[in-house]
Amino acid sequence: MNTQSTPVHVKLWHRDFWYLAFANMFLAMSAYMLIPILPLWLLKYCTPSEMALCMGAFGAGTFLLGGFTSWLVQQYRRNRVCMVSVFVLLVCLAVLYYTEHTLCIQGSVRNIFPVVLVLRIISGAMFGLSQMVLLSTLVIDTCESFRRTEANHSATWFCRFSLPLGPIVSLTVYPYYGLDGVLLISMACCLLSIILIRLVSFPFKAPEDHLKFFSLDRYFLPQSKWLFVNLVLITFTVGLIVSMQHDEMFYAMMMTGFFLALLSQRFVFVHAELKSEVVASLLLIGAALLMMLSGMGASLHYLSPLFIGLGIGISCSRFLLFFIKLSHHCQRGTSQSTYLIAWEVGLSLGLFTGFAFFYGNHRAIVFIALGATFLSLLQYLFFSHSWYLKNKNR
Repeated sequence: MNTQSTPVHVKLWHRDFWYLAFANMFLAMSAYMLIPILPLWLLKYCTPSEMALCMGAFGAGTFLLGGFTSWLVQQYRRNRVCMVSVFVLLVCLAVLYYTEHTLCIQGSVRNIFPVVLVLRIISGAMFGLSQMVLLSTLVIDTCESFRRTEANHSATWFCRFSLPLGPIVSLTVYPYYGLDGVLLISMACCLLSIILIRLVSFPFKAPEDHLKFFSLDRYFLPQSKWLFVNLVLITFTVGLIVSMQHDEMFYAMMMTGFFLALLSQRFVFVHAELKSEVVASLLLIGAALLMMLSGMGASLHYLSPLFIGLGIGISCSRFLLFFIKLSHHCQRGTSQSTYLIAWEVGLSLGLFTGFAFFYGNHRAIVFIALGATFLSLLQYLFFSHSWYLKNKNR
């Protein structure tokens, strides 16, 4: 029987790993807390289509610098590359704060769309670069070789937790302090991330000979292309779901679902047949979407985000391990970056589609999400799973 479990080693959780894991979480929170709030502010100054472009531009930006990651981390100190990129992200947030707090209030900006669009693209590029360096290089460098799969698996969970944590914080702060308060907290998260990375010491590594300025190393794993498409379909569904306006309780129940996903991996699926995790998780997401279509009674209001969090947590966590198992020697970091790109691209595509074509039409969004979930289930059942078993290298 094909099973695959990830053991837990207490020795992995040393001080440096904790610092980098929380740095990863704060970095992702700084981006995700804008998801429910920024569209509300943009609609005061932009059309719905312009707002959708600004939200989707963040995901497009994650592609821009990935091909230069390998050259950057070898040409310069890898931790400095990460800290500088996070700092530039902080500067973009500060410019957005200045734009909202000063220019818009004074009425001196008539067309804010180009400014925000450029800021979102740069923010996405800096977020993508910093995450690629942090997850594909820095986290790995702090661990022994036989614990690196667990390190990748655990560090990515911190990023996953930030998806509900960020909106919970921003939705709590926004009614009292507006976008100003949300942006200040987002900047504080970036600053915390920089401080935590700075606390970790990394030894100098000599660069390789004949460095390529642009390469797929630490960027994209070509042999994982079909899993990439499958994961994008799943995270596209996630983006569609979060493009709808939800309250703090929705994200709190999604967070609870993530915790249940962690427990299920340790106790329910630990020795289960490999296919069962992804299939069960997609069925859970499908069930949650059907609950949304049913009228959302009081109990379903809590169950649907719980099932969504449980399904996302199980499926995306398993897909990360699939990417790692497909990689060859010295491609672990590349597999991690490929997973990150799939997560961000799917999420941003879902946000763009939900805002651009179905804004305010929750029923249509749920139907599209159901279709994407069904397609991802079909692809996995009839192609991706068997293809993965034939092509895995670990």
